Amino acid sequence: MALALQRYKTAIYDMATTKDVDRTPSGRIKYRGESFAGFNKPKRTPNKSKKFAVLAKKGSDIKMVRYGDQNMEIKRDNPARRKSFRARHNCDTATDKFSARYWSCKKW
Repeated sequence: MALALQRYKTAIYDMATTKDVDRTPSGRIKYRGESFAGFNKPKRTPNKSKKFAVLAKKGSDIKMVRYGDQNMEIKRDNPARRKSFRARHNCDTATDKFSARYWSCKKW
């Protein structure tokens, strides 16, 4: 029984892979009912709780990452705000593509 439960748990938490996506005839990627221009290409998400979504890919593993506050205005053209944001989020160390921090820092 314990072995079956362990297999069930690992099956649930396995990462999605590139086999779990479909390509449309136009070349776009369909994943869980959403369409993306490609892997690692952020898009705006209308009517969702977050402002952006990206289908992140590392090797053959993929993950959908949502980030950004829908109600906040981005003012990255202001150098003082930009510097403060990058310092607050430690953007110099953001290297994991499966994290919202990485994509938010990349946007800024």
